[in-house]
Amino acid sequence: MSQTTLRTQNPAPAETRTPTGAGGALTALGLFTVLLGGSLPLIDFFIVNVALPAMDRDLNAGPALLELVVAGYGVAYAVLLVLGGRLGDTFGRRRLFLAGMAAFGLTSLVCGLAPDAWSLVAGRVAQGASAALLLPQVLATIHSTTSGPRRARAVSLYGATAGLAMVAGQILGGVLVAADLAGTGWRAVFLVNVPVALAGLVLAARTVPETRSERPAPVDVPGTGLLALALVALLLPLTEGRAAGWPLWTWLLLGTFPVAAAAFYAVERRLESRGRVPLLPPSLFALRGLRRGLLMILPFGVGFGGFMFVIAVALQQGLRYGPVEAGLALTPMAVTFFVASLMGPRLVSRYGGRVVTAGAVIQAVGLVLLMLAVHRGWTDLSLTDLLPGIAVAGFGQGLQLPVLIRSVLAEVPAERAGVGSGVMVTTQQSALALGVATLGTLFVSLAPSVGMGDALVRTLALQLAAIVVTGLLSLRLPRALG
Repeated sequence: MSQTTLRTQNPAPAETRTPTGAGGALTALGLFTVLLGGSLPLIDFFIVNVALPAMDRDLNAGPALLELVVAGYGVAYAVLLVLGGRLGDTFGRRRLFLAGMAAFGLTSLVCGLAPDAWSLVAGRVAQGASAALLLPQVLATIHSTTSGPRRARAVSLYGATAGLAMVAGQILGGVLVAADLAGTGWRAVFLVNVPVALAGLVLAARTVPETRSERPAPVDVPGTGLLALALVALLLPLTEGRAAGWPLWTWLLLGTFPVAAAAFYAVERRLESRGRVPLLPPSLFALRGLRRGLLMILPFGVGFGGFMFVIAVALQQGLRYGPVEAGLALTPMAVTFFVASLMGPRLVSRYGGRVVTAGAVIQAVGLVLLMLAVHRGWTDLSLTDLLPGIAVAGFGQGLQLPVLIRSVLAEVPAERAGVGSGVMVTTQQSALALGVATLGTLFVSLAPSVGMGDALVRTLALQLAAIVVTGLLSLRLPRALG
């Protein structure tokens, strides 16, 4: 189905802008502000990885509750992202950005002051919900206030910021835990968000233009409920099952997932056929760029999320690295990712979708180098030994992620920017959580029997397989991307 047919069958509401800057366009400072806001949820998904041992010692949490500290945030975040995008389309994206930023700062304070493990879990769930209000407005605002080369550059900068935030989260977490600022220890990884959120609120109020749909659609309550049920039924047992010992409720939830997913699709299709606007219009998937981009983001995100979790555990528990050393091990990845991301727009204009293919090949080479280094001398592995593989893999990732995001959103109409952004970020977040659940569970299960070195090599081999899938799918991308 063509994009023209899509618009005919499901007429989209007109887009309206209430400018706060000149002409309602997104200024350079406005772009910086939304990217700052967009980086916070991604940093906080990964920042706890290196802080978990300190949390365990301080709160006597145990493995199951520590898993919930990670899973509570990730599941709430993934479940509410599409709804967050719809609310931004309806009530105004700047308004939801401000609300999400304020809520994120407040819930970060709650996490940082948590007196016990269960209070921290509750704070993390609330923080994930706040992130779901905040993040969809970033890409939706970019999509609605820019066009042509400016949009391409802005989306590439978003991809660079997103990737850098995910890597920098673990680096920053290690530095903050080790610094023990004013005796705060692990609490600093949350408390640091408070002044950043306050600065973001001031900047956003002055620099981010307001955009929304002129004829907003009501909230799709049945669709929202079924999507939430489907994602919870999939992500919660996968992230919590191993630590809980796979009790009956985990299997019941996994069995509920396909039923809830099928019911969600049926409800959304029926609503759209009746001329109403569902939470996630099935006709949106008629856009080939969106379908192809989402299919590639899945294996990419699974591999990325699994790697970040596994490398943190392997370095700290296997090699007894401190939190700073574990974070510094990823610094080359952050640097090369950012450099490659900035090169992306120029390379895409010349080579199109083949940039993703090249990035997958380069990332695969980096992982092979890392696997060889681990296999040759795990017990004596130094930061220098890790550097070549991690740096090369980071460069390959930096070539892929911004282009994948751009391919997903290239054909999405501006009036559906919130929904399109929500779908993309939900897919990315769910893939990251699945990576932690699947690759992380595999690594932790293998380590006692084969040793952490061999367990890491085998887990990296699975990530390598995911990269091959991304690379093969990228061959179907067009030479010219919108």
